[in-house]
Formats: sequence, C-alpha cells, structure tokens
Amino acid sequence: MDALVILLAFLAGLGFKKIGYPPLPGYLIAGFVAHGLGIGDVDLISDIADLGILLLLFTIGLKLNVREIAATQIWAVAALQIAISVPLTVVVILLAGVTFPILALENTTSAWMLALSLSFSSTVFAVKVFEERGETNAYHARLAIGVLVIQDIIAVVFLVLNSDKVPSIWAIGMLGIFLLRPVLFWLLQQARHSELVLLLGVLLALGAAQLFEVVGLKGGLGALCAGVVLSGQRHSGELYSSLIGLKDLLLIGFFLQIGFYGLPEAHMWYVAIGLSCLIFLRPVIYFLLFVGFKLRARTALLAGSGLFNYSEFGLIVAAFAVANGDLPTEWLTTIALALSLSFFIATPLNTRVHQVYRLIGHRLQWFERATRLPVEEPVDLGPSEIVVLGMGRVGRGVFLRLQEIFGDIVVGVEEDYNKVHLHQEEGVRCVHGDASDFDFWAHSGLRDKRLVVIALTNHNENLIVTELASQVGFKGSLAVVSRYPDEQKELEALGCISFNLYQEAGIGFAEHVVDRFADIENSRI
Repeated sequence: MDALVILLAFLAGLGFKKIGYPPLPGYLIAGFVAHGLGIGDVDLISDIADLGILLLLFTIGLKLNVREIAATQIWAVAALQIAISVPLTVVVILLAGVTFPILALENTTSAWMLALSLSFSSTVFAVKVFEERGETNAYHARLAIGVLVIQDIIAVVFLVLNSDKVPSIWAIGMLGIFLLRPVLFWLLQQARHSELVLLLGVLLALGAAQLFEVVGLKGGLGALCAGVVLSGQRHSGELYSSLIGLKDLLLIGFFLQIGFYGLPEAHMWYVAIGLSCLIFLRPVIYFLLFVGFKLRARTALLAGSGLFNYSEFGLIVAAFAVANGDLPTEWLTTIALALSLSFFIATPLNTRVHQVYRLIGHRLQWFERATRLPVEEPVDLGPSEIVVLGMGRVGRGVFLRLQEIFGDIVVGVEEDYNKVHLHQEEGVRCVHGDASDFDFWAHSGLRDKRLVVIALTNHNENLIVTELASQVGFKGSLAVVSRYPDEQKELEALGCISFNLYQEAGIGFAEHVVDRFADIENSRI
C-alpha cells in the first residue's frame, strides 16, 4: 500500500479523534481523497479489506453463543426489521430511477434485491463502536451482534440463490469442521503464549474461508464457523486478544476501499442523501421491536443505535448485480456514498448514546412492556457495602481479596450474563448488571455504597462510569483500574483512587515474594 495512503488515513483519523469522534469517518474521507489524487493500489487495499473482514467474522465466531442468536428477540427482530425496511427502500430506489433516468432499473426485481441488501447493518461498524466503548460483553452489544449474524446468514443464502455457481455436493462436508473441534483445541493449547497463537488464528480464518469457497460457499461463512468451533475453549480468549490488533489494522483497508468505488456526481449525492435520510427510521424500528420483545428501553436504544447504518453487504450485492448487467454502474458509487454518509450520521449518536438515554430515558420507558426477560430484571445489591464492577480476571482477583478482608459485605457485578452464572456456580457473590447503566446506579442501591471498585477493561468506559457516579450523587469512594500513567492522572484528578496495573504489578509481586519468603524462612527455623 502506498505510504501516502497510510499517511492520509492516519492524519484524517487523528483529526477526527481530536474533535471527539472515533477515527473511522476519517478513514472514509482518506479513501475518497486517495482515489481523487490517483494514489494507492485498489487491488491491494481490497485484499487487505477482505482479510480484515475474515478476521472480524472469525473473532465474532470466537465470542458467539449459538443459543443466544437462536433466541426469539434476536432472529425475530432481524426478520421483522427486514420486512419493514425493504418496501420503504424500494420506494426510494424507484423514485430515484424516475427522477434520474441514469439510475433507472430495468425491472422491479433489481430494486427489491438492492433494497434487501440495504436493509442490513454494518458488522464492521457495530463491532468497532462497541469495542471503543468497552461494551463487547454487554447484553445490548450481544443482541446487536446476534442480529448482524442472522443478517450475514441471510446474505450468504441470498448470494448463493442468486449466483450462477451452485454449491457442490461437497458443501455438506463442511459440517465436518465441527468434528475437528478436539484437534483444533489441542493445536491451540500447544501454541499458547506465543506468536503461534496469532499465526494459528490467521491460518484458521483463511483456511476455512478458502475451503468454503472451493465448495461454492461464501468464505466469510467459513471464517465465522471456524471461530464458532473454537468458542468456549479456555484458551480462545488468548486467541481473541492476539487477533484484535491485527484485525483492527486490516479493517482500515475496508473503510479506505469505499472511496475507490468512484467519485460521486451531483445526482448520486441527491440519491445517497435520500437513502441516508431513510436510515433515521432504523433505530426507531429496532427500538420498537426490541421493547416489543420484553427488553428494557435502554437495551433497545443501545442495541438499535449500533445498527444505525448501511452494510458493506450493499456494495457486494451492487457489484454482483452490475457484473450481471442488472444494475447501472452508477449505483455502485451511489451506494458507497450512502454507506459513507450513514457512518457519519451514526457516529455522533453512538458516541453520545449514553448521554441521550440520560436525557430522554424516562420518556422511552413508556414503551416498555410490563414483563421483562429474566436477563433484564432489575437487581438489588442488598446490604453489601463494597461493590466490584467488572468480574474479569482483575475484578475477580480484587473481589476475592476484598472478601478475605471485609467478609460478606462485598459483591461483584458483571455485565456478561453467562459469566454471572459461572461465578455463582463457583460460590462467588456476583449479580448481573451494567456499570454504565444509569438505571442500575439509580435503582439498585449502588449509589449508596461505601466503596465501588471499577475494574473494567476500557479506559473510556471507566471514565463514563466515573462520570455517571457523580451524576447520580454517589458519595462513597471510587477506586478505578488504570493501565497507563496519563490514565491514572486523569482518574486521580476526578477524585478516584487509581491503581496502575502495569506500573504497580512489580510492587504487588515483590510483596507476594516477601510474604512467601518469610513463610519459608520461618518454616526452616
């Protein structure tokens, strides 16, 4: 890739970061600028983007719980949203053809095909949004990802049915990938704690994709299935962590390549803006559907906002239709522009969605059903006086140590519903809750506790929770985990007790060594 393209992406991404946006919109602009300047190898950028998407689907598979996507509130919402959105989009597409003859379609079948592709949301965008907010394990994020997986499955089926290439009889044999689970577990165990873990992840994502393509199936489906095969294995977390950085780097290629579909002309701008206006209905549709399936207003808002955009699948279908002669070439650039605009529209909402809920949450709650799903039932922290928010490796360690010192007045809170049950089965006092949930702070008794320890994995989320504690009138002490000196200073400036994991790990290790050494010396006397 031309170094100038990378420089453009960096500067544009940095510019958006400085004004409080995620870097993502900057990459989109960098792609259009690079195309306009005639720099960059589009084939290479496309290959990088394809690899990034494969790794994205593989990592989604690693975290995927098949039982979750089989839940009614996921597959039914995905199906109903498509049923509502597609007819509305067909109207806009047909009107575009009447207004601008260059975009006219030969038949309504093409319009319905294009509308179906535009009814989907971007997996890349949603995952990036939830990762940047530190919410990948939150229930609303898992709902949104579940909907996206259902959409991806529908997309694969759609492409297969509309392709001249029929899957071979050997496609059935791809089910055998799940029989390889013990072998893959063994390989992962042998590779652990080295760069071989990263290499194995790339190999499995690419290998599964190529195998699926050989038998006439979409490669992305193969990468997703390979991830699902390894999900739930005790070393899969290490595999996931090793791939995150590489996946994020390669996905920059995806956003860059959108600009290389062509520079838009005036009529394309008009149609793209019309399609972009249509997506304002999307979070409303998702919100009403989610609350209809007994979800809280907050969960519905946060899940729906992550799906507030068009999908890269629209470009794939458009390219497919153009190649078959079913769609004018101009539609390809128009959809690329609409996709870019949808990202720009969706970014500020997702950046400030928690503030939006705090402003209008009391009105949104009017739409809630009288009964809720078990995972959405409110919790009461009871007589506990010390609360640990986030029961991952760090949080669990903090909880156990505090429990040794203070006894049963300590309780843990975890946003991953499945992890809560695992902790409870092991006898750990843990309840389900989202630390960044205003309602949780206001109604669980959390704001009245003596000490709250925030042990989350993302600094931005730590800051959100710290600000939330102040807004609900929390008067106790806040202790927050940090990883870098600047993060520690920022938290301490807010009045928090902050412990730098990396900087003070050596101190903790030394204290442990001294204690154990003293025990050994005493035993020799």
